[in-house]
Amino acid sequence: MKNSLIITITLLTFAIGFAQNNKAGAILIEKKILNKSKKIGDPTIATASLYRLIALEGENSTYKDSLAYVYFSARKYAPCFMIANEVLQRDPNHVEMLEIKGISLEALGAIGKASDAYKQLFAITNDNYHGYTLAKLDYTLKKYNEANSTILKTEKLNDAGKYKVTFTINQNHNQQVELLAAISYLKGLISTELGKKDIAKISFEKAIKIQSDFILAKEHLEALEK
Repeated sequence: MKNSLIITITLLTFAIGFAQNNKAGAILIEKKILNKSKKIGDPTIATASLYRLIALEGENSTYKDSLAYVYFSARKYAPCFMIANEVLQRDPNHVEMLEIKGISLEALGAIGKASDAYKQLFAITNDNYHGYTLAKLDYTLKKYNEANSTILKTEKLNDAGKYKVTFTINQNHNQQVELLAAISYLKGLISTELGKKDIAKISFEKAIKIQSDFILAKEHLEALEK
């Protein structure tokens, strides 16, 4: 009986060790496949490999982050949002995941939920681009007082010079605008809706002073003066 128990324990130990080694080997192979797919630029293989890695490593796999980035790069915003949300359940203050969650929700037309994501993000980063985006989303939702409160805070922040904002001028023309000019322009739009025309005028003028060829700011200033 004693010998039988020893044999059983030995076999179980061997089986566990074999399974662990087998799992480690599978993870190593998947990592090689993933690296190769990245080198040749095959997102389909990369996505499949990431899913297998997550299945092997479990729910807390750090490869969920990588999967979210792959979906984001491919502009597949629905699965990107879902994976980013899973990461945020593990790490609620993950800045990059909060940002791609917000961008994905905006792209999917869920403006209210995108605003909620950026509200959390802005509270963490105090970054003027995040503040601008939050104010823009609330402006779109016609939450003008909330948007105004955010834009007033945002315009006081230091500009890292990392961002430019793209505006659609017409069907054939977009314009890249410096973030500080975009912030002043948005403040002008919000002030117009709040009936603060003097502040709106000053804001549009400031936007044009920052970027002299800012087409939309010029148009709104002209319309305001008329």
